[in-house]
Amino acid sequence: MTAPHSSERQQPGPIEVSRREAFGFWLKLGFISFGGPAGQIALMHEELVARRRWLSERRFLHALNYCMLLPGPEAQQLATYLGWLLHRSWGGVVAGLLFILPSLVLLMLLAWVYLAYGDVPLIAGVLYAIKPVVVVVVFQAAWRIGGRVLRNRWLWAIALAAFAAIFALGLPFPLIVLTAAAAGAVGGRLRPAAFAAASHTDDTADADTQALINDASVTPDHARFSLPRLLMLLLIGALLWCLPMGALMLWQGWEGPLTQMAWFFTTAALLTFGGAYAVLPYVYQGAVLHYGWLSPLQMVDALALGESTPGPLIMVVVFVAFLGGYQGELVAAGQPLAGGMLAALLVCWFTFLPSFLFVLGGAPLIEATRGELRLNAALTAVSAAVVGVIVNLALFFAWHVFMSRDAAAPDWLALGLALAAAALLFGRGWTVLQALLLSAAAGLVLGWAGLLP
Repeated sequence: MTAPHSSERQQPGPIEVSRREAFGFWLKLGFISFGGPAGQIALMHEELVARRRWLSERRFLHALNYCMLLPGPEAQQLATYLGWLLHRSWGGVVAGLLFILPSLVLLMLLAWVYLAYGDVPLIAGVLYAIKPVVVVVVFQAAWRIGGRVLRNRWLWAIALAAFAAIFALGLPFPLIVLTAAAAGAVGGRLRPAAFAAASHTDDTADADTQALINDASVTPDHARFSLPRLLMLLLIGALLWCLPMGALMLWQGWEGPLTQMAWFFTTAALLTFGGAYAVLPYVYQGAVLHYGWLSPLQMVDALALGESTPGPLIMVVVFVAFLGGYQGELVAAGQPLAGGMLAALLVCWFTFLPSFLFVLGGAPLIEATRGELRLNAALTAVSAAVVGVIVNLALFFAWHVFMSRDAAAPDWLALGLALAAAALLFGRGWTVLQALLLSAAAGLVLGWAGLLP
C-alpha cells in the first residue's frame, strides 16, 4: 500500500498563515467535512499537508497520533490541535468551534423539520443516496492513512491484529489502543528502525522542508509546556463547566431533565475512546432505554442524519437532545421549540468542552516529545492499529448500507451508487464534496420519481 501521489508537491510552502486565511479555511472545513472521522482526517491531510503546506507530514501525524488516544471526536480535536499550533489558543478554539458550528445549526434545523413535517420522500432520497458514498469515503481514508503508516510487516501485523480484535473478538477500542501502544513501546526497543518516524522519499522530504511548520521549525513560545499556563487553563475549564451546571441545578435541581442531560453527556464525552461508534451504545442505553428522550427508531434516524451531515459523527447527540427537549417540552409547557434548542445547545457545550481542554492542555506536552523514539514508537503502533479499526468501520458501514433491507440479497441500487462514487473519487480525482453533491442530486431524483427500494 502506498500513499497517493499529490501533483502539487512542487509548490512552495507559505511564508506565514494569516488569521483571516486560517479562519476562512476552518469555516470551509466545517461545511465540507463529510465522511466521518476517517474522511475528515484525510481531507485535512490533503488540504494542510499536500496542498497548502501549512505543516509537514510528520507534524501532522504526530498531532493525529495524540488525538487518537484521547476520548472524544478525534477529527475535531485534530482541527483544534492544528489551529492551536498555527495561532495559539485563539487559533485552536476557532478551528474547533468552526468544525462543529455548521453541523450544529444544520442538525437543529433537520431535527425541527423531522419532527414538524415527518417523512419527506425527497429527503429520504438524499439520505439514501449519500450513504453509499460515505462507505467509499471511509474505505478511501483507510487507504490513504494506511499508505502513510503501514511501512513494514510489523506495522501491518499490528493493523491486522487490531482488525481481528475488533471484528472477530469484539474487543473494546480502548483496550486495542493500549495494547498497540504497549506493543509499539516494546517494538521501539527491539526493532527501533521499524517503529521510527516515517522515512520520506525525496519528493516528500522536500515537501516537508517547504512546509511552514516542519521538523526543523523552532518551537514557538505558546507550544512550550508551562505549568502556570496549564493550571490557568484547568481553572477556566472548571468554571466553564461549573457555571452552566450550577445554573441548571438552581433552576431545575439535580433531578431536573436538563441537568440530567448535561451530566449524562459529560460522562459520554469522557467515555468516547475510539470515536462516536464506541459511545453510541452508551448513548442509546441512556437516551432511549433509561431516560426515554426518544424512541429506538428515532435513534436510528439520528445516526443516519449524523452520517450524512458535515462535522463529527458524535454530533448525533445534538439531534438526540433536540428531540428530547422538544418532545418533553423541557423548558416550559407549550414551548417545544425552545426546549429543543436549549437542550441541543447545552448538550453540545458539555460534549465538546472536555475535548478543548484535553487538546489545549496536553498539546504542549506532546510537542515536547517530538523526536523521542519511545513515545513515537508507541504512537506509530497506535496509528497502525487505527488503520485496522477504520477498515472494520468501513465494513460495518458497507453491511448496513448494502444489506440492511434484505440480508438475503444486496441492495443493487446502493451498490451501483457506491461503484460510481468509487470511480469518481479514485479514478477521476473528485473531491468528497463533489461526490456527495452529485449523489444528493441523484437522491432527489430517486425520491421524486418514487424509485427508492
